[in-house]
Amino acid sequence: MNSIDHHLNLFPSLIQVGHAEQFTQSGKTLLFAQSPLNQSYAVFPSARKDVPSTKTSGVEEQPIFFASSETLPSSERRLFIGDTSIIFAALQNLTNTAQNRGQEWLHSQETHDVIRKLTLDYVNFTRECWIHTSSQGSSQFSGDHYRSLYTCLALFAVLYVPEYGYEDAPVGDDLMEWLNVHFIEPSTEEGDHLSGLDRPWEDETFWPYLVRVTLRGLSKAAIFFLATLSTHPSDNLRRLAQRLSPLLQSQPHLQSFEAERDFAYASHRWKDKVKALRIELDSVSESDRHDGIENWWDRLSDIVGILEGRIEVIRRVCEDLGADWREISVSWGVFADARLRRQDLPEVVSQVLDDMPQDPTNLEDMVHAALFSGDPAKALSHAAQLDPWLAAHMADLMQALSLIEKDANEDSGLNIRDFYVLGYAQYLHADPALWRIIVAYMFSCGETGVRSADEVLMRVPLKLRSAGSITHGQGEQNGADNLKSGDLAGVIKDINATCYEYQREEVRRTICRIAAQTFVQEKEYGLALSYSSSAEDWPGLGRVVDRVLEEYITAGPEQFTRYVAGIAPSLQALRMQSGAQGIFIHRLMFAVRYAEFHQRLGNQDLQDAAWDLVSMFQDGLTPKSWWAVLLCDSRQLLQHDATLLFPYASACILLQHLEEVIARTDQGSGDEYLRVLISKLNSGGTAEALHALQGVRLALAKYFARCTMIGTGGKQVLERKFIAAV
Repeated sequence: MNSIDHHLNLFPSLIQVGHAEQFTQSGKTLLFAQSPLNQSYAVFPSARKDVPSTKTSGVEEQPIFFASSETLPSSERRLFIGDTSIIFAALQNLTNTAQNRGQEWLHSQETHDVIRKLTLDYVNFTRECWIHTSSQGSSQFSGDHYRSLYTCLALFAVLYVPEYGYEDAPVGDDLMEWLNVHFIEPSTEEGDHLSGLDRPWEDETFWPYLVRVTLRGLSKAAIFFLATLSTHPSDNLRRLAQRLSPLLQSQPHLQSFEAERDFAYASHRWKDKVKALRIELDSVSESDRHDGIENWWDRLSDIVGILEGRIEVIRRVCEDLGADWREISVSWGVFADARLRRQDLPEVVSQVLDDMPQDPTNLEDMVHAALFSGDPAKALSHAAQLDPWLAAHMADLMQALSLIEKDANEDSGLNIRDFYVLGYAQYLHADPALWRIIVAYMFSCGETGVRSADEVLMRVPLKLRSAGSITHGQGEQNGADNLKSGDLAGVIKDINATCYEYQREEVRRTICRIAAQTFVQEKEYGLALSYSSSAEDWPGLGRVVDRVLEEYITAGPEQFTRYVAGIAPSLQALRMQSGAQGIFIHRLMFAVRYAEFHQRLGNQDLQDAAWDLVSMFQDGLTPKSWWAVLLCDSRQLLQHDATLLFPYASACILLQHLEEVIARTDQGSGDEYLRVLISKLNSGGTAEALHALQGVRLALAKYFARCTMIGTGGKQVLERKFIAAV
């Protein structure tokens, strides 16, 4: 991984430029707390311990800033993360199926073929990323970084995920192919240079090139340049080169045989021919072993020594050519022991590394050495330092192949696979937008991963719109438009779907409660009500209704009526929903009925408005804290000159409630009955509220006087059936 600058900037700035001294003099300092999940920090101002504290009334709010030392993934890195997560999900489906069908199925050919296919998908995808990033001018991770991932995964596939039935087959040829693909030597330019010469053996690079292509098993290149020796002045060299070419061409390779036994027999016969060539080579006199430019005999002897499988020759040649431990180990399996098996490779590599150790500063080299040495756990340790992505996905494959322990560590509660997968998920958490991928990895990591995923889901940023992109004047309208277009609701919908997928019902309800609170802040009360209902958060639903009712106090009846229109459609569904608590449904019914009252009042449908007002008292829908408000609303209806709008009995109901409000206020319960009216009047407190109610009493007295004058007595003014509009 690239080195990270540990200098973190906060945005917006906690301390403005040039105000650091002022901040210090205020007696404050900066504190931080690191997240236990990742490399993120909470930074906040706090009083210094060496400064005497001054007691203040109330709780002082302090801003908390969040920062991360992890670099947010770039667009190409995010694409890499997202596409490889699909392969990861496919392997999870396979392992989940294996749990249902038994371990025997997990070790079957069918399963092995799928795991091999997914492993090669990883290999091919890292190769594509390497090619793509190498062609880019600049990127977050260099092309060489993805090349390292490519070589590590390809080596893992060769050593640990061979074709089914070839686990115990000789591995030399496969390793040589891997080496030639990923570490190309000698270069194409060297070959082009030599092929353009009339007498290539006179060039100082000729023999090193010929030895290297032989060591790499590149028989076609070796045969081509051996053919150029046909014009060499030495008869012995011409003759020996002519004898060597068919040996290189006929070297047995396992893939050319149907049975290993046939391959072993052919290898034995081939080695006999090499021995015969050695005898012929040794018969060349000392005087004819040098052509005046180069001791061709020593070079040809090295080539024959490689074919003979002499370890000391292979070691020396590799050192002379600047090759490393990988080339020695691979050549060992091709020339020294053509039947070298995967389980025997670690012993060979151990001997090689004793004399030519791996580079401890090169993480790619360390991963290769661990894989060659048959130590998957150590390979994962180095892979995690190279890239958490590599460690997580190799560990996932290793557990599916039973290469690492599945038992959990007593201290962490995690097994090896879950440790690296969860570490990768926490690394991804630097970018909250990747939450869908993050929780998919976490949910595959047992109980610890499930708890971590729950926390991530409950903290997914719900507001995805860019702050400050709208002007103050346009803020409320544009914000509402964004919500209605699904900007916020779409995120919550995805979170809910994820909770259903992983059966996290409690988390889903918590998120719905959080969403409802967010919608309340945006004054999208209809959506807030829906999410409170989905969470079965009945107290929360009650708080939503209370906020709508508060709109009447702060914004007036017209705006209040519009807000209620957004929540009214939910009423019928809530009344039919089992488990819904009646007290909160009644509060919603009151809000709807009260809005209808004001709508009729605004439309001058005064008779129906009067009936609505009395029915809210008769049906017991009106909270006591709203009695005084409704009584004040009745004043203009009581004073209507054209006709008497209330039956005598209805007027008595109003009087009864008025007397209770006044009496209970005198007894000290004024806050219970007058709180809303006092807020509506916004001045004067209890005294002004009682003064307003005295006006209602006067209006009632005059109303009863009018009833007496026209002789209505206790009879109804109008005969009509009251129909509650709910």
